[in-house]
Amino acid sequence: MVSIKSFITKQLNLPDSAIETTLAPSTGISGALVTPRSEHKISRRQISDSALQVLNGLHRAGFQAYLVGGSVRDLLLGREPKDFDVATDARPEQVRKLFRRNARLIGRRFILVHVQFGSEIIEVATFRGSANGKEDAASEHSETGRILADNVYGSLEEDARRRDFTANALYYNIADRSILDFSTGMEDLQAGRLRVIGDPEQRYREDPVRMLRAVRFAAKLGFIMDTAAQVPIAACRERLQEVPSARLFEETLKLFLNGNAQTSFEHLRQQGLFSALFPQVDVLLDNAEYGAARALLQGALEGTDTRVRDGKSVTPAFLFAALLWPALQLQSQLLEQQGKPATVALQQAASDVLQECVGRVSVPRRFALPMREIWDLQARFLRRGGRRPHALLAHPRFRAAFDFLSLRCQSGEIPAALVEWWEQFQTADHDGRRLLIEQARLEETGQEPALGPLPATSRRRPRRRRRRSNRSDQDDGAQPGGADDGHDDGQTASS
Repeated sequence: MVSIKSFITKQLNLPDSAIETTLAPSTGISGALVTPRSEHKISRRQISDSALQVLNGLHRAGFQAYLVGGSVRDLLLGREPKDFDVATDARPEQVRKLFRRNARLIGRRFILVHVQFGSEIIEVATFRGSANGKEDAASEHSETGRILADNVYGSLEEDARRRDFTANALYYNIADRSILDFSTGMEDLQAGRLRVIGDPEQRYREDPVRMLRAVRFAAKLGFIMDTAAQVPIAACRERLQEVPSARLFEETLKLFLNGNAQTSFEHLRQQGLFSALFPQVDVLLDNAEYGAARALLQGALEGTDTRVRDGKSVTPAFLFAALLWPALQLQSQLLEQQGKPATVALQQAASDVLQECVGRVSVPRRFALPMREIWDLQARFLRRGGRRPHALLAHPRFRAAFDFLSLRCQSGEIPAALVEWWEQFQTADHDGRRLLIEQARLEETGQEPALGPLPATSRRRPRRRRRRSNRSDQDDGAQPGGADDGHDDGQTASS
């Protein structure tokens, strides 16, 4: 089809739309509002080659094939899709057989097929159905109504009813390039409205994570949640405790690492969902005594959004260090009041805070360890005597810890002079660092005012390569171990 179309358009010098509009629209599909190619702006040029291979492969094999979900929504909104999902009437085994060289089955609650082309993965799902009236349906629910297993297949119309939001229930038909809408998806997209398909409370009980998805889409798309979607959240939000903590962690990352962390945070608090995820932090954010902690969290979210928009990497360890910092401070203060040394109190407080997260948003060990290092290093920034600053500068987590220290300064938690001192220490040369350490000692003992800017002569300069001494140099009085003997007196490669 692609080659024939290319030939015709080239020979007749016509745009793609001239051929596409001649194709017959989808017919015979119950309950669908059909938008033909001539009335929407999605072009196959906007769809990845990998997704087109899957769609066309399924279509040529006699199966129905639709682009569905966020990719269709984003294309209609003029956004670039993050990925492409496909829905089909082919069963998972049939899909895997069709793309056997690069396809694999995944999933437990519902079996999916991942078809991989290089680094791109196209997720293919068989139409989902309802277990009602199907004796052999592989569906299982908890006592509260949460779906535990859901390998139930159905028709295209049933699949549309099973989707969460109207904006995500639009289907792009590869057969004729039309769009199928089984609810009010097209209307809601134009109105900027987020609406749940079906009864919102029942849908939240089936899968409580849908409440977090509602917040994420509202923040990402700038949509307004309709009243029917908001009202049941108060009654259902505690059901998030039934969701595995690993899944909640992944959903939290999606909320805060999509470039809309600040907006997501505000939506979570408005709907009372932040308290369901981080109860030990939520109770402190409205406390006047923890205004600096809230400012620190806001700064971290703002910085995260900036890095995501600039295409820079973001580590979850840093984000969660900021999210849990207020709870850590409170617990550490309580332990110190019980007579425990500050270092011991901080270590135990970190363990206590992470233990409280178990069953909610549990932080995996691969992120918990660097997060604790960021916390632990904060106290070491206060110890600026001897060789301690050099050792801290060489620590592999120094950069993240210093960025966290800067956030604490911006929030008003610590004086700016401390951050300025460390900024100067990082760029100063050997003599400048020795002067900084001496001035810090005098400042701590009250013998001299706070440190000001360093003289230009004390800034770090590139070290000149040492010239090998000859015998005549030694005879003229050159001493080994002097300023030119190659020793760096504590400077490290990381500095």
